[in-house]
Amino acid sequence: MEQTKPPSELDIKGIIIQALFLIAVAVLITSAYSSGQTNLSKMGLTNGFSFLERATGWSYSFSMIDHSTDDPYYRTLFSGFLNTFVLGITAIVFSTIFGFAIGTARDAKNLAVQGSAAIFIQIFRNIPLILQLIFWYAVLIHLPSPRQAMGFYDTIFMSNRGVMIPTLNMSLYTWLIVVAIAIGAYFSINKFCKQKKPIKILAWVTIMAVSVLLLGNLFVPENEPLLSIPELKGLRFVGGVTLNIELVAMLIAIILYGSSYIAEVVRGGLQEVPKGLTEAGNSLGLSDRQIWFKIKMPMALRTILPPLGNQWIFLIKATTIGVAIGYSDLFMIISTSITQSGQTLELIGILMSAFLLINFSLARLINLLNKKLQLKGH
Repeated sequence: MEQTKPPSELDIKGIIIQALFLIAVAVLITSAYSSGQTNLSKMGLTNGFSFLERATGWSYSFSMIDHSTDDPYYRTLFSGFLNTFVLGITAIVFSTIFGFAIGTARDAKNLAVQGSAAIFIQIFRNIPLILQLIFWYAVLIHLPSPRQAMGFYDTIFMSNRGVMIPTLNMSLYTWLIVVAIAIGAYFSINKFCKQKKPIKILAWVTIMAVSVLLLGNLFVPENEPLLSIPELKGLRFVGGVTLNIELVAMLIAIILYGSSYIAEVVRGGLQEVPKGLTEAGNSLGLSDRQIWFKIKMPMALRTILPPLGNQWIFLIKATTIGVAIGYSDLFMIISTSITQSGQTLELIGILMSAFLLINFSLARLINLLNKKLQLKGH
């Protein structure tokens, strides 16, 4: 039997260097914290997180939950986090869908389709995001007033107050329960259901429909319908949900900007697929659609996913530009809170932790998808 060799001198030296580096970092952080505490004390500012219980005394334009000027800081910060999270995830979903569609069009054989996709990419990728945001905001605030709002099938309305859409009359917490059921149903069906994919999708949709109906009827406010549709009453719309101008402008700008970058990522991934594979598909009599779904896209995904993950993280960071038009995201809420409370270090720490949490979760998701798509040797 081979005997385990003792650590070499090089290994010991490396461990010592790493230990000294960690000690130096710890000393630096401790010194910076101590210096910050001293400076705050000299200026007469308090420190710690007790301020989170105090009422803010100020309001903001948009929130996913009920809000007022009497809300404590922790609720106001949570509202800002929700605004950032919902905006970021929505932008990621739609940017990815449009990006894949435009990237596929960029790789098409039809020159008109290919040229249109190329023009879209060149326009929205080369104009700074903040300029696009200000442009769309300027367009949206010049829409007609609610009384002359543009309507679509008498269910969706657009005005200079925002976009009014139908919604299920459920609270945020009921929606969180629905999301938890959706995630649990997805993993349970994948694990225990051995049927083909269309059957799994049908089962998941059925579970979700039943859950929404049951929860909706259970938690819907008394004497109110489950489906709330916006309706003009006087000078404003009631019912449904109103996406304010700032949110709509943010969504349009980030989605168009993000989809142009994702489209290039998709086009690059598709071009990395060896031509021999598509030629083999043609020789087998597969249609262009079958080749795309069964050969090109599955192979391209292995190249697309890593840079796609970087784009997702960038889109989350891009939500911070909302401060330019007054969108109440976490960055704006933190900025206002710093001005009002003076708790600079604590609030910046909360802001950094929130973005770290979201982006780290996205990075982990991309890593899991990468592992799932890796070619497995036999």
